[in-house]
Amino acid sequence: MGRISKKRKEVLAKFDLDKTYSLAEACDLVKEITTTKFDASVDVSVRLGVDPRKANQMIRGTVALPHGTGKDVRVLVLCTPDKEEEAKAAGADHVGLDDYIAKIKGGWTDIDVIITMPAVMGKVGALGRVLGPRGLMPNPKTGTVTMDVAKAVQEVKAGKIDFRVDKYGIVHSSVGKVSFEGGKIKDNASELISTLIKMKPAAAKGTYIKSIYLSSTMSPSIQIDTKSVVA
Repeated sequence: MGRISKKRKEVLAKFDLDKTYSLAEACDLVKEITTTKFDASVDVSVRLGVDPRKANQMIRGTVALPHGTGKDVRVLVLCTPDKEEEAKAAGADHVGLDDYIAKIKGGWTDIDVIITMPAVMGKVGALGRVLGPRGLMPNPKTGTVTMDVAKAVQEVKAGKIDFRVDKYGIVHSSVGKVSFEGGKIKDNASELISTLIKMKPAAAKGTYIKSIYLSSTMSPSIQIDTKSVVA
């Protein structure tokens, strides 16, 4: 067995790996067991009773976190010239079209979210091979393909995130920073979980919310009692 560091021993002494905690307890505890010197992200992993291979059980959507993510989200708006000032006024970090398409084709992806318009999706679609694997491809289902680019920018900057179930039936999402108060982490996590519950597909049989874990960057995972969040 490998040697356990002093920090690891201190962390493991603060909670029981085999115990399940209420969401409120976990949100306070994750702050105590985080030892990073930087402001670590707090992440939630929810295992769902769905088969993502079936179209009628694919879970994908957006949620507006009440207290934001704590991260400065870099937004690129690809739009026609008449929408550029609107996007800039809303807080977009980068605004343009052909010049940014050329940059992306050249390998530039130093952004977190791309918002565009239906009229230019023909050009943006050609970037699928670059943007798709990085999860940056705009999609009408997540509100990133819209005529109201200003509203979309404001929502993303305020804490709107998109999520998608992976091939193992798990949704992973950041719900804040360790510097947040425990109550704010709980509010954000609750919003995500309640959104997932509302999206339960009719085709999903058996237990829908199978397990929930909360962790921060490089911390152990805390198992949450699903009964504390599922009525």
